[in-house]
Amino acid sequence: MQLRRRMLTSAIALSMVGLLAACGGDNAENTTPTNDGGTNEPVNEPADNGEANANNGNDANMNEENGEMNDAAGDGEQVTLTYARGLDATGATEVLIEAFEEQNPNITVEFREMPADTGASRDQYVTEFSAGDNSIDVFDADVIWPAEFAQAGYVYELDRFIERDGIDMSEYFEGTVDSGTFDGRLWAMPKFTDAGLLYYRSDIVDTPPATWDELIEMAGQFAGEEGTEFGYLMQANQYEGLVVNAIEFMGAYGAEVLDADQNVTINSPEAVAAIEKMMEIAQSDFVPSNILNFDEPATHTAFLEGQAVFARNWPYMQAMTEDEGQSQVVGNVDFALLPAGDAGSAAGLGGWMTMINRNSEHPEEAWELVKFMTGPEGQKITAIDGGSAPTLRALYDDEEVQNAAPLFANEEFVSTLENAVPRPVSPIYPQISDIMQIELSRALAGEITAQEAVENMEQQIEAALAE
Repeated sequence: MQLRRRMLTSAIALSMVGLLAACGGDNAENTTPTNDGGTNEPVNEPADNGEANANNGNDANMNEENGEMNDAAGDGEQVTLTYARGLDATGATEVLIEAFEEQNPNITVEFREMPADTGASRDQYVTEFSAGDNSIDVFDADVIWPAEFAQAGYVYELDRFIERDGIDMSEYFEGTVDSGTFDGRLWAMPKFTDAGLLYYRSDIVDTPPATWDELIEMAGQFAGEEGTEFGYLMQANQYEGLVVNAIEFMGAYGAEVLDADQNVTINSPEAVAAIEKMMEIAQSDFVPSNILNFDEPATHTAFLEGQAVFARNWPYMQAMTEDEGQSQVVGNVDFALLPAGDAGSAAGLGGWMTMINRNSEHPEEAWELVKFMTGPEGQKITAIDGGSAPTLRALYDDEEVQNAAPLFANEEFVSTLENAVPRPVSPIYPQISDIMQIELSRALAGEITAQEAVENMEQQIEAALAE
């Protein structure tokens, strides 16, 4: 399944360069364009860390005794909201805010820029929200944060708002909704998305590999042609990007880390097969000898220098391949769906969501902002002015969106987004990621077998969940 080469607009170049992995932590996404008061006491005190609050967002939004909504939006009261996200070099955030304020003259939105490093942003949010700080009302969240923030009591449950306003969540890509869902409830609205792709040298390869076995064969066969040295590049360093790559292999072979009930399911024949295939590639002679040190920047640098036939990376790299100022392979790169395993092709889900601080004094107005930014009009602005991939399937049929970035008009790219696989949705995801990074690194280095890796991960993740 071939994706024809498309040159992206300057807007998507600015946006996607930062979207290195949309993974979170001080890892794959260090330069992601991460996202972005009054005198009354907070509506609700946050729940104790580690405890899910079944009434998050409900009691705060409705006074159950008199049935009146608190701070109802549109009642004429002038309200100021603070919206937080990281650096946005595209200017789309300013356009979003202006459009929202024009439609909601009683609401003023102040933008607060957070650190570009997503790990630093997360730590700052946790520090403020756990202390009951209400200076931020709405904020953008990495797709791996919602479960953690929900269980800690930092954010509002959104189901009441969604049901009241008749929002059809089936119109969003399923994986993006799953990322914002924890304990059967939705805590974050999908804002924009991202998914892994297979890049290949079109001057060497006519048709990209359909399966991982075909990739192994072709990488070995074509390595060395047209000045290349390697057959394949991936993110195998011990960091978040390694987990994303592993989730893609696991999805391709029908494995998962956790099921919907938070049971650990990683110790399965499918997971063993996936990790064995990943090990086969990482230990082959067609990858760099230091592949265990490769992250996204190392991958795109080597590929742009013409060193490899194939590379797994995020959509941001496509614009770079066509930039004559940094690419030695201009005009010779196409991209495709990642190869399939026994269960099909799977791409790791990245992207950002939008949440409401549970300490916000204006949850109704905050919801109006969230609804606008993550709805059709807001996402269209983010796509056209920011180059970010929408989470609403229908926007890929919009002519203006397609013209803003030809990638958005590519049906197979859209299929990749539709089938993107989220990382484990868990309130202790950072711990799960650390466990997986260590055991996967040991397996790729040949220190343990795939079976030992899944057994170790199962034992450690179960212990972490039991704490």
